[in-house]
Amino acid sequence: MNSIDSARRELLKFGGMGLAAAAAAAAPAVYAAPRTSAAFPMGAIYDIRSFGAAGDGKTVDSSAINKAIEAAAAAGGGTVFFPAGTWLSFSIRLKSHVGLYFSQGCILLAAESPKPGETTGYNGGAYDAAEPNTAWDPYQDYGHNHWKNSLIWGIDLEDVSITGPGLIYGKGLSFGAGPARPPGPAKVTGFGPEHPAAAAPTAHPPRGEYPMYQAEQPGVGNKAIAMKNCRNVIFRDFSLLKGGHFGLLLTGVDNMTIDNLTIDTDRDGMDIDCCRNVRVSNCFVNSPWDDGICPKSSYALGYARATENLTITNCYVAGSYQLGCLLDGSNRRIPADAPRVAHNGRIKCGTESNGGFKNITISNCVFDACMGLALESEDGALCEDIAISNITMRDVVNAPLFFRLGSRLRGPKESTKVGTLQRVVVDNLVSYNTQPHISSILSGIPDHPIQDIKLSNVFIEHLGGGTASNAGIVMPENEAAYPDPGMFGHTTPSQGFFLRHVKNIEMSHVEVRPAETDQRPSFYLQDVERADFIAVTAPTSPAAFALHKVTDLRIAISRAARDTQLATADGQTL
Repeated sequence: MNSIDSARRELLKFGGMGLAAAAAAAAPAVYAAPRTSAAFPMGAIYDIRSFGAAGDGKTVDSSAINKAIEAAAAAGGGTVFFPAGTWLSFSIRLKSHVGLYFSQGCILLAAESPKPGETTGYNGGAYDAAEPNTAWDPYQDYGHNHWKNSLIWGIDLEDVSITGPGLIYGKGLSFGAGPARPPGPAKVTGFGPEHPAAAAPTAHPPRGEYPMYQAEQPGVGNKAIAMKNCRNVIFRDFSLLKGGHFGLLLTGVDNMTIDNLTIDTDRDGMDIDCCRNVRVSNCFVNSPWDDGICPKSSYALGYARATENLTITNCYVAGSYQLGCLLDGSNRRIPADAPRVAHNGRIKCGTESNGGFKNITISNCVFDACMGLALESEDGALCEDIAISNITMRDVVNAPLFFRLGSRLRGPKESTKVGTLQRVVVDNLVSYNTQPHISSILSGIPDHPIQDIKLSNVFIEHLGGGTASNAGIVMPENEAAYPDPGMFGHTTPSQGFFLRHVKNIEMSHVEVRPAETDQRPSFYLQDVERADFIAVTAPTSPAAFALHKVTDLRIAISRAARDTQLATADGQTL
């Protein structure tokens, strides 16, 4: 093992060798001018050292990196090569027909952003200013409609790639509530002083205690990678540690491949917003304080545009590891008693949902100690034609499935109306050791049902323990509330599925099994029209079904209840 590999290994372990020492061990010599290579046959290679980059972890290399990118673009395209070393940087500006390649031993290190009240950060530097976009700010959370205030960004580009096995470390980026996470009540222990989480809490601080969006401050970097209105884009093989508010914010990006990324971060892993023709595969995402893989369809482009023709496959999402511990291989879990840890980490379509989600497949994915899979239409989205298959979940903290059609309607008032959530198929899903307080929820709103849903071959084993008083809970409608499983309260009156304002649902070969006795019904139906339950298994004491304003119900060859066909049922149990 050479010194470069050794230094990078020690950095990833966050052990005894500090960042500066690792960088010194990996500091490169001066290299030759741009050259071609059989490994990159399509164009010249532009080594950033040839443009003055130092790679010592102390010198700001942004200018040299951007010069290399500009030279490649001026030549008609090429690959900008990042050798082993620690490349300290502010904003890097992508160009069409240019790829970035991060070699083994390469660490792209985000320089420190300005502190509150200051205009410059490390060594007098700053990130590019967020572009003005105030017309659309009210329609999504800050950060979604600003791209330039990032470590790497590109707008109106084509034929761009970021590849290679190196590491992007967003140490100096804002995570959306200040340039760095403030000290919290419970700190990570057991690391050396150079561990990026050594001075950070294991729990998210209360939002009201700190400035919410310091990313608005000029010079602050808010994202690791941001792209807008681009096409033919590839992200492959690199790792990302602490990616800011968004590890990847991709808005209006078409024909995109995201493959074999490892993301270990304290906010969203990747947001795929208003994008078409996208493949996400073979990715590992740990994001305990926010979502892992998050398709969205916001109003950030100034109009409603769907995210469509999207495939997410062979991915692992988690909300359980201490920051950095998925990347370094230690897999240390956040302590069970750490306060204010949401364990988000999930795959979620939403909440920004103006344009819609169409033609989506999610398959062969693993959820670990995080929230479940969510589909949300809150801002007028047409959420339809979605296939979900071969999903395994373990230690999910609430609602293995959360489908919500609501009326937050955060968009231009004259054109924003309630959308749809329809034609969704779920097949082959297993959830083990699920927290029992909030069951799966499929809920529309009055006069706007979720419809045409099929669930088959689903096994839910949860911890149980629900009481008879829990079974009597009346969940509020909260039609315009922020869509998350807890929006209806901390406990559902069901232990398996809560179905409200749903039309045409079929559940076949579905089993709900509590580890301990649970006094709630497995299936709670309210304002449901045409529901078929075939070969369904659930405890029969108490009764498996609670029926409220249900029409056209059929139950067949099920262990949960005898064969039944009812035209109407209200206030009835089976």
